[in-house]
Amino acid sequence: MARELAHLSDEALVLLAARSEQSALAELYDRYGRPAYGLALRILRDDTLAEDAVQEAFMSLWRTAPRFVPERGKASTWILTLVHRKAVDIVRREQVRRTDALADDAGDQAQAADEEAWLRLQRERVQNALRQLPDQQREAIELAYYGGFTQSELAERLGQPLGTIKSRMFAGLARLRELLEEPGMERTRWAPGTSTS
Repeated sequence: MARELAHLSDEALVLLAARSEQSALAELYDRYGRPAYGLALRILRDDTLAEDAVQEAFMSLWRTAPRFVPERGKASTWILTLVHRKAVDIVRREQVRRTDALADDAGDQAQAADEEAWLRLQRERVQNALRQLPDQQREAIELAYYGGFTQSELAERLGQPLGTIKSRMFAGLARLRELLEEPGMERTRWAPGTSTS
């Protein structure tokens, strides 16, 4: 079957999805179903749960499309962020299910709650810091982190030279590091740009 909406931008497709155009949702799935599944699988490490996360994310996209604001970021980043959130929600749900099934040790539950609260705080800090970056740096970092794209894939996808993508990511990660370091605080467990790759 010909993809009748293939010529439209991602943002235009989201706007059509907001008007309950199922073909727009189908086109977005054709474009992002595979990277969405790859991202969910990296987080969940389970085929069935990854499929669930993608399905839930696209259902959420369908329900929340009217609230998408193109000026705040690219549709691709928004979609992959939905997938990331759904996958993390499933991780939490599975942890709770396992915890309920395996143990009622109050000490373990308190520690899990503390860890979850700490992770939520760190995620919020990272998201707030990302919002302070220039759009092009933020886009490259979000697509690499949430979308799992390599720098070469980003260069091809964004139509930019590889050196430009590397520069954007380097500058963006350096700025993120500055924004996330607070005097007197322990270094966070996740520090952008600390990988050796």
